[in-house]
Amino acid sequence: MTPRSTTAVPDSNSESRALSAPTDGSPEPAPEEAGSDGILHQSKPVWAVAFACVIAFMGIGLVDPILPAISAQLDASPSQAMLLFTSYLIITGLAMFVTSWVAGRLGAKRTLITGLACIIVFAGLAGASSSVDQIIGFRAGWGLGNALFISTALATIVGAASGGTAQAIILYEAALGLGIATGPLLGGFLGGISWRGPFFGTAVLMAVALVALLVLLPKAAQRPAPVPLAATFTALGNPALLTLAIAALFYNYGFFSLLAYSPFPVEAAGARIGVHIGAHELGLVFFGWGLALALASVLLAPALTHRLGRLPVLTGALVLLALDLAVLAAEIDSLGTLVAGIVLAGVFLGVLNTVLTESVMEATDLPRGVASSTYSGVRFLGGALAAAVAGPLAAVFGAPMPYWMGAASLLVAAAVLVVGRRLLSRVDTHLVETTEQEAMALTAGDA
Repeated sequence: MTPRSTTAVPDSNSESRALSAPTDGSPEPAPEEAGSDGILHQSKPVWAVAFACVIAFMGIGLVDPILPAISAQLDASPSQAMLLFTSYLIITGLAMFVTSWVAGRLGAKRTLITGLACIIVFAGLAGASSSVDQIIGFRAGWGLGNALFISTALATIVGAASGGTAQAIILYEAALGLGIATGPLLGGFLGGISWRGPFFGTAVLMAVALVALLVLLPKAAQRPAPVPLAATFTALGNPALLTLAIAALFYNYGFFSLLAYSPFPVEAAGARIGVHIGAHELGLVFFGWGLALALASVLLAPALTHRLGRLPVLTGALVLLALDLAVLAAEIDSLGTLVAGIVLAGVFLGVLNTVLTESVMEATDLPRGVASSTYSGVRFLGGALAAAVAGPLAAVFGAPMPYWMGAASLLVAAAVLVVGRRLLSRVDTHLVETTEQEAMALTAGDA
């Protein structure tokens, strides 16, 4: 299969490339033609967007350590508290379907700024809330800002980063992992003072990120080409993208079965042996989880895909993560097993996040902004469903059931990839081409 190609853009123009991401319909660089700079040699706009990504992704894990506190102090059930994830994720998912259309009209910079501004406003309002219902509503607004920012940020980094698509995605996933790791840590620290602290803290950090983007991100040299409103829905007609999106839907169900539900069994397991598990302790547990996720994204995922290929890595990691959740379900009363299993899950999640994103970006000829928005829209809906049903499942069928359901969902995701593997042959094509080019370069050097 012939890879996509375009004229390479010199590094001296890297800052102007920061806004020529696929959201504006511009050509996309093929991995083999990207610059040879390392992942750390990026332009200021790329670093500004990556920093903002870290802060944005803090919002995912930020509320984990304070869910039990919100439940207790606002007289809410665990199911109600977990709706903080549901409202956030369902609006994020639905909004993702129109973010490429919005970015095509506003341009990348304005879309990123609008998304950050929404997060600042709604995070602040969540911190000022007096009931769990208000927080749930404001988290929905937060999700809208998150959707505008995340999809555009990914396309911007992929379009502007040095080192090709693979390194750009690793940079993006590293930012995601760092944000997810530090979010619970910040949530635990500020949540130890008040459950309101993490929300206000996010608003302040997002304001810093907004200023950084205003200063460092240049305006687009050309007006972005409009993207049809139906582009993301039409994109689901692509068999490869649809297959990956369905797999990601079930994967994200498993992901958020772990993330949204785990604070409650961890707290209960601690109470059984007389160990107090508060916001600080939960923050440390999920910091370990997020750190494992970040390291696996940057270090382990590239090594595994280089050796084994993307599809085998995805399938294997999904099965291993399912086994991890099964162990958590079987040992629901063991604090040590729960903590170890949560941290270990971060390794599998880090690999899956990176390799899934790479696969989506390589699987089709669709503009990256459209592919990213479509894939993200579908997968976030899986997370929203998991957060919505975990509490009722635990209440009706017992504490282990959310983990069992998460494990089953992950196995379904693996089965989708196995059944649809012929539609995904392109996913590993660029890996083969890159390996061949590296071998040719080494041979030429030895000649």
